[in-house]
Amino acid sequence: MTDENKTWHQKHKDSLTKGQRAADLMRNGMGSWPFVGGFIGFMIVWAAINTLVLASKAWDPYPYILLNLFLSMLAGLQGAILLIAAKRQDAIAGVMAQHDYETNLRAEKEIQALMTINRRQLEILAELKAMGATPQT
Repeated sequence: MTDENKTWHQKHKDSLTKGQRAADLMRNGMGSWPFVGGFIGFMIVWAAINTLVLASKAWDPYPYILLNLFLSMLAGLQGAILLIAAKRQDAIAGVMAQHDYETNLRAEKEIQALMTINRRQLEILAELKAMGATPQT
C-alpha cells in the first residue's frame, strides 16, 4: 500500500515508537478481564501456598507483606503506563479534532460555492420565466 493510499490511522500507527507501542500493548493487556482474573487467581494461589501448604515455612506469612509490596510496585507502574497511554490518546484526539475542523472548513467553502451556483441558477430561471411571460412583438 502506497503512502498516499494510507488512512490517517494507518500513518499514525506506522509513526509510533517502540515505547508507545509497548505502552499501548500493556494498557490493552492490563485493562482486560483476563488480566483481572489472572491477577485474582495469582493472589489466591499466593495466599493458599503461604497459608496452607507452607504453614510453618512460608516465605510470606499472613498478612503477606511481600505480596503487598509487589502489589504497590505494580500499582505504581500501572499508573505510569496508563498515564502514558492516556497522554497519547489525548494527542490523537487533538489531531483528529484538528483534522475534523479542517475538513469542516473545506466543506463549508464547497457548500458556499454550491450556494452561489444555486443562486445564480435561480436568477437565470427567473430571467427565463420573465422572458417567457412577456409577449413577443
